[in-house]
Amino acid sequence: MQDDAAGRALRHLIDLMARLRDPLRGCPWDRAQDFASIAPYTIEEAFEVADAIAVGDMAGLREEVGDLLLQVVFHARMAEEAGQFDFAAVAQGIADKLVARHPHVFAGEWPRQDQGHERTWEALKAAERARKPSPAGEAPSALSGIPPGLSQLLRARKLQQRAARVGFDWPDAEGPSRKVDEELAELRAASAETRLEEFGDLLFAMVNLARHWRIDPEMALRRANGKFESRFRRMEAWLAEGGRRPEACSLEELEALWQRAKSA
Repeated sequence: MQDDAAGRALRHLIDLMARLRDPLRGCPWDRAQDFASIAPYTIEEAFEVADAIAVGDMAGLREEVGDLLLQVVFHARMAEEAGQFDFAAVAQGIADKLVARHPHVFAGEWPRQDQGHERTWEALKAAERARKPSPAGEAPSALSGIPPGLSQLLRARKLQQRAARVGFDWPDAEGPSRKVDEELAELRAASAETRLEEFGDLLFAMVNLARHWRIDPEMALRRANGKFESRFRRMEAWLAEGGRRPEACSLEELEALWQRAKSA
């Protein structure tokens, strides 16, 4: 019964999108969109899903997952109009991929004792990438297929993960930890002309250290941003109670308020 409801709701959403894109009766804004114009919204919705998860907002998560699903339906509809593929092909493609990536579930092929599920999963994904043709003019590489549109923290981690799969990696966290110290020293000694590059090297080294410590750098920075915002807003609220604003305070006053906000 629940499956029937899900199928009807999905069919209704697909039909709604077709109606919105109708050349004669549709919405002018929706009809005017293409893959490139919609892509930023797709990325934004994915981040909003992550935000809802980070704060434990289940009602918000339901809504944001729906917004993300709409993006999938939107892209599939535009592709169908262009004669490329439709939503059914999208759903069937990911279903086939899940079956292929889970032979231990669907084919009874359990991984060896020395090869856990994570390694099996990565090996299957690597085999899939090997079957895909490389972009024109690009030599096959272990780094192929990493989307350039990812956040740069996530892209750095994926680049490092791919390199690690072919053996280019520190054996433990001690190596990347020393590399962070080295890059920080180089940044401190950098000239104005090289500071940008050296700062990037430090960030890349920090992502590598996070990877070895099994920390998601994107989530770590998200939490740091949230913590800063919460404390700063608390400072503003305290000041507002006295009819003051941060720009009217000395740095010493703001620092004292910051320490109070940290304690709170």
